Amino acid sequence: MKSLIIVATYNEKDNIVTLIDEIYHYVPFVDILVIDDNSPDGTYKLVEDLLASKYKDKLFIIKRPGKMGLGTAYVAGFNWALQNNYDNILHMDADFSHHPRYLPQFFEEIKSNDLVIGSRYVDGGGVKNWGLIRRIISKFGGIYSRIILGLKIRDLTGGFKCFKRKVLETIDINSLKSTGYSFQVETTYKTSLSHFTIKEIPIIFEDRRVGQSKMSSKIFLEACLMIIKLRLGTKMNK
Repeated sequence: MKSLIIVATYNEKDNIVTLIDEIYHYVPFVDILVIDDNSPDGTYKLVEDLLASKYKDKLFIIKRPGKMGLGTAYVAGFNWALQNNYDNILHMDADFSHHPRYLPQFFEEIKSNDLVIGSRYVDGGGVKNWGLIRRIISKFGGIYSRIILGLKIRDLTGGFKCFKRKVLETIDINSLKSTGYSFQVETTYKTSLSHFTIKEIPIIFEDRRVGQSKMSSKIFLEACLMIIKLRLGTKMNK
């Protein structure tokens, strides 16, 4: 079974090398695909140095011309994974908010499930170093998404997820409409609609070690609107 980890990056030079090293410490059998949106800080150069030396034939990069959105980065990664015959495809953040120590459990659980989600909101999960406003927004986003879409998944907005190949082949990844953080909701929603098995495992989500968060009120509002569109689209297709 071939397994791939997708990491989308934009200005992550302070994290990317350490992250890649830690991923290989916990799960040395995986390959890693970095998708970089032409980071002004030169993140892609550090990745290119690593793949030319330390992780040859294990580390790959797609360098895009500019900032094109998280969702489109993951779709590019999914297509690359399918074209290169990977069986399990996981994506995670580059800033250590998704810690590599959880990776062995992901790859164990994906053996008996179709989608595994690292969840902040099941027993044993949580967040660390978040302010009150961010906690409220995150909680509201999860409750709002579950009510609108009629799902029981506790962490619909989480971005630490592992898919079996057949899920990505079924949900028509090239038709996904979200480009920002609502991408996470859309992929889980379409996975559920296709009756695949979904398992949430507890994680502690830690605020990024260095750099700046890419979340904004605009991104949050766009996600809220996209969730309504997803629900309306489902009703219209019935």
